[in-house]
Amino acid sequence: MRTAVVVGAGMAGLAAAGALARDDWQVTLLERGERVAAPPTALVLWPNGRRALDALDPDGGWSSIAAPLPDGGVRRPDGQFLVAPHTRPGAGPAPAVVHLEDLYDALVAGLNDHVEIRTGVEITKVRAHRGSRPAVGDGRVFYEADLIVAADGIDSAVRHALAPEAVVVGSGFAAWQAVVPRYRAPDLPPDQAAGGETLGAGYRFVSMPLGERAAGKGGIYWVATAAGAPRPEPAATQLALLRRWFAAWHPPVGELLAATRPEDLVPQEVRELRPLPRAYGFRCGSGGVVLLGDAAHAMPHHLGQGACLAFEDVATLRSLVATASPGAELGQAVEDYDRARRPRTASVVRQTRRMSAVVQARGRLALRARNAALGSLRPRILGHAHGHTADWQPPE
Repeated sequence: MRTAVVVGAGMAGLAAAGALARDDWQVTLLERGERVAAPPTALVLWPNGRRALDALDPDGGWSSIAAPLPDGGVRRPDGQFLVAPHTRPGAGPAPAVVHLEDLYDALVAGLNDHVEIRTGVEITKVRAHRGSRPAVGDGRVFYEADLIVAADGIDSAVRHALAPEAVVVGSGFAAWQAVVPRYRAPDLPPDQAAGGETLGAGYRFVSMPLGERAAGKGGIYWVATAAGAPRPEPAATQLALLRRWFAAWHPPVGELLAATRPEDLVPQEVRELRPLPRAYGFRCGSGGVVLLGDAAHAMPHHLGQGACLAFEDVATLRSLVATASPGAELGQAVEDYDRARRPRTASVVRQTRRMSAVVQARGRLALRARNAALGSLRPRILGHAHGHTADWQPPE
């Protein structure tokens, strides 16, 4: 039987392990933490991400855990629209928001008896020589397989060993996320309940409603971004700062922050890879090593494409290795994966960096130029149905 080791049991790793196992690979899934657990936040599944998940597991029931994402438009802090809400054009899957607890539950449910999960394993060594089977080790044990899948995030030990030129750097932002459960959420009028995004001078606030059954409690998901370094203070102090920074912003920004508790808050330093790795696939032995998800192309979350690109990575990998035998055929599939994914991710990273410039705009002249250009920028770079980012289709 073909064997694979997947490093990292986050979204990308769980999706990869399940997809490979359904194609009769024997998979060992290694997780650094003591358990597989979802962060208490949510994410947007743009059309490309939904197509990727459907391709990976058509019976995964993804629609049952995802709530439609209304277009709430883009506002200034005083509430004036910079871009008015509009009806989503075209056919195909609509953008949706999903609580990560529900997504993780679905991905874990997609694993079968071909997957062995080992927790508390921190990879520190990588073996990827032409003459031997690829392997990863934790200093005590080497895990050898035909295929190594590195899904171990932005601080990937596998990527550091194989592509040290890709350096993790700060993006100049700090971010905070939270889910306000339904029983604590403010009662909002329809025009506010749809959510949306608001752009200020170096600040951004995005909110979106979750389905009533999301994580068993429903509610509203929000993300706040501010230019600068991450804050070192305790969560309660950071929440107080957010309430002060956004105090004069239009409803429901203040109401959502008031309903948030310190234990809801998930602070995050926004980081990225600069430059991207020189390759996403490294052929060796009976197959090779591939990078996917944040291990391959970590970027700021301004387009909300990180998870969607990771699912694209997995869908592409699965299509290439589905019937590949260990040896020359699998080695070729590893190289084909590299060629398929690098141009795609490089394009999305470029668009994300353009969006970073939009969010970073500060000063009267810069804000005036940003606001004037936003109407033409948004359809092209925020992942809407007919944009290049969301038009991705799974490989045949």
